[in-house]
Amino acid sequence: MRVKGLVYLLLFFMLSSFDGPSIKSYKKLDDGVVIELQKEKSGDPLYLKLQVVSDDIIHVSSTPINSFAGDPSLMVIKEGKKTKGWTVAENKDGLVLETKSLQARVSANTGEVTFLDKAGNVILQESNGGYQTFKPVTFGKEKGYALQKKFKAAQDEAFYGLGQHQTGQMNYRGSQVDLTQYNSVAVVPFLVSSKNYGILWDNNSITKFGDVRQAQPLSAFKLYSKDKKPGGLTATYVSDKKAGKAPIVRQESEIDYEFLSSLKQLPEGYSLEGGKVTWEGYLESDTSGVHRFRMPASGYTKVWIDGELLLDKWREAWNPGLSVFSKELKKGQKHPIKIEWDPDGSQSFISLRFLTPQSKAEQDKFAFASEAGDKLDYYFVNGKNMDEVISGYRELTGNAQIMPKWAMGFWQSRERYKTQQEILDIVAEYRKRDIPLDNIVLDWSYWKEDQWGSQEFDETRFPDPAGMIDQLHNKYNTHFMISVWPKFYEGIENYKLFDEKGLLYKQNIQNRERDWIGKGYVSTFYDAFNPEGQELFWELLDKKLYKLGVDAWWLDATEPDILSNASIEHRKSLMNPTYLGSADEYFNAYSLMNAKGIYEGQRETNPNDRVFILTRSAFGGLQRYGAATWSGDISARFDELKRQIPAGLNFSVSGLPYWTTDIGGFFVEDKYDRPDPKGEALEEWRELNTRWHQYGAFTPLYRSHGQYPYREVFNIAPEDHKAYQSIVYYNKLRYRLMPYLYSLAGHVYHKDYTIMRPLVMDFAQDKNVLNIGDQFMFGPSLLINPVTDYKATKRNLYLPANTGWYNLYTGAYQSGGKQIVADAPYEQMPIFVKEGAILPFGPEIEYTTEKPADEITLYVYGGKDASFDLYEDENTNYNYEKGKFASIPISYNEASRTLTIGQQQGEFEGMLQNRTFNVLYVRPDKPRALQLDAKPDKVISYSGKATSVKL
Repeated sequence: MRVKGLVYLLLFFMLSSFDGPSIKSYKKLDDGVVIELQKEKSGDPLYLKLQVVSDDIIHVSSTPINSFAGDPSLMVIKEGKKTKGWTVAENKDGLVLETKSLQARVSANTGEVTFLDKAGNVILQESNGGYQTFKPVTFGKEKGYALQKKFKAAQDEAFYGLGQHQTGQMNYRGSQVDLTQYNSVAVVPFLVSSKNYGILWDNNSITKFGDVRQAQPLSAFKLYSKDKKPGGLTATYVSDKKAGKAPIVRQESEIDYEFLSSLKQLPEGYSLEGGKVTWEGYLESDTSGVHRFRMPASGYTKVWIDGELLLDKWREAWNPGLSVFSKELKKGQKHPIKIEWDPDGSQSFISLRFLTPQSKAEQDKFAFASEAGDKLDYYFVNGKNMDEVISGYRELTGNAQIMPKWAMGFWQSRERYKTQQEILDIVAEYRKRDIPLDNIVLDWSYWKEDQWGSQEFDETRFPDPAGMIDQLHNKYNTHFMISVWPKFYEGIENYKLFDEKGLLYKQNIQNRERDWIGKGYVSTFYDAFNPEGQELFWELLDKKLYKLGVDAWWLDATEPDILSNASIEHRKSLMNPTYLGSADEYFNAYSLMNAKGIYEGQRETNPNDRVFILTRSAFGGLQRYGAATWSGDISARFDELKRQIPAGLNFSVSGLPYWTTDIGGFFVEDKYDRPDPKGEALEEWRELNTRWHQYGAFTPLYRSHGQYPYREVFNIAPEDHKAYQSIVYYNKLRYRLMPYLYSLAGHVYHKDYTIMRPLVMDFAQDKNVLNIGDQFMFGPSLLINPVTDYKATKRNLYLPANTGWYNLYTGAYQSGGKQIVADAPYEQMPIFVKEGAILPFGPEIEYTTEKPADEITLYVYGGKDASFDLYEDENTNYNYEKGKFASIPISYNEASRTLTIGQQQGEFEGMLQNRTFNVLYVRPDKPRALQLDAKPDKVISYSGKATSVKL
């Protein structure tokens, strides 16, 4: 572990005096100003620094001592160009730093910072209100601070981003968001406001956002048994009938079985396997108002308060998920409560905590609170819209690459393909059925059982992996992704290699904790914060896998999940110390460092091929390493499908553009598992997968994965079933939309674009969209409305105001600004096209590069002006970074009804010189169904020069 350097401040001289007590002095720097403050309390900052990153980005940092820690940020890789034209001036209220578009005012009385636009309108205001900013803490032998900063929220402000959280919330206003890496929780500490600013909270430790108070245990209520005896709820533990045991009944004031260690609190001799637990009685609060409950749970859980069912959820036993629900309680009133829990496994988890109502003053504030840090750091990012805010995030943390074109096609995966012949047979079947496919994925355990971390195939099941990959590439035109974990079994050769260099976390080895494979094996992870560890891990992948022809990397368990279901404190102990310092301080950043080593290693080994990484966790800056994220080991349920939509939308506005889910859900209920589902269960399974595919085809990455039943479309249903037919239809529709989709991928890099877009991004003036988390724009034109209820044939949806909307399938037009009930037959998800849109469709293909898009069907939706830039490059290399790409600007003028295909810009090797555009024109008074082989209204022969036609 290296010692942290400190950059000591220069001595400050009193340059001016202020009426207020806080600002003592200031000194102008090359990029901003540093201010000495009058400390009133031990937790106050001593120095405050404002740095100009750009006209729209201000870096704010503070420290309670006379030095700023010198370690570079892990998230932020550049401070931007030196911005000219900013000024610092003092006035009677304090200090004002001003750029061409922003003001940052520091109060003379409090040292708090307020951000304003050029006209003097407040955008954001710090408002710590006497709370301690810095609280001394100790992590082993290291000392540091717990950090907190509060801000004032505007009356109608909504908050988004912060990574991927699966509570079903879209707008986080008034909530607590726990930024702790966990299987199905991906942390990105970047907040985006509906007021078009962002805060990048530059801290690597576990953090809370919003209402950052400590959630209270159930015992903070006055509790009564079901017969109103004070002291606790009536807890009834019913054992499996086969056990022949009488129920255990006792009074309990806590429900806290959240982690492995807490299962020891179960009644002596009680087994969760086959059992059920009920808590019932009354709770009484000493405060009136809305109480917000937080319940991490697995198994089947139901909660009623006052007879109202507030939660009805299932999650696989080994992977609990957080649910949040609210209930208004009256002070001094006994509210009946009942909780039913079917653990559905031998190890299952449940806990219940709550937050009391906030005061009115606190309801208008939000905060970040982090467990550990040497200084407080955040970046204020301003913009005219959310796209500009996300662009500012990427200016700070790095650009998102264009993914290789094949990655935008369909991926087939399963937990797991057990032999190489199985993989080849699956791909052959897709090709035989003419179903588009670009990537086949090999999940874990392709190694021998006791060789996790060897990165070697078990030759009895994979006798010729290089030959298998060669067939996938050259016979089937399919790419190959493989799962690689940062995990090593004790005693294998690679374990010894890392161990002798001091590159392993050793606590789990000392604890002798075994995993769940076979007899169980002792293992640990490598230290991804160590540059030598990063390099050595890539060398292993390169030598053992990349040289065989592997195309892409699936990085699993990168939270890091060294021991599943351990308490958070225990998880931190298992990665202590990191190369950079205590795990408390760096806990959330592991996935970023792991991806960094692989990205940099592959680009150095082979600069020609784009790196592609899929990782279960995420962190600020991950997008610069060619990485995407999936939503973790979620359950195969309609309610889980519904939770994916706001999870993916918030992840997207966190600045990371590439995201995906396990289509169908990863883990299944017993009704779907072996023996094969039958009857109603089988039909529900098929409908679940159909609805998930309809949605998944319009997420940035389109990928099917999960446990048994098998996820290939031909294993879900036969060809004559509407499930099969619908899944294949949307698969092929995505491939026909590849010119549109790959253009969006190009815009991600060249324009800092976001593919999957919550409605608030494009319709910010429509206040009706602030809380909508189950509809979204896919690119600029398509309004996607997933169906998430079993047997639903209609769905309620909102058409945003100030524009009109066309039904994609029929071309029928209707105005926006209203709720509608849309048809949603089994085979079809409602999709609408925005008025004033241009949709390019390519040829029918079975993999992304099968045919050049030399003939494009161009749907033009009139009613408003429209534009779209068609983007192309060399598909799999990095030449686009060197200017080797081309775009064709396409525009439509409503007043003249003129379509213009502009002059082609740029060039690259293999670029099409000539192509045909078949134009189909849709107007409010001229509906036109989606029929890609229909006779066009106009045919345009295009050779790169601008041309216009009247429609």
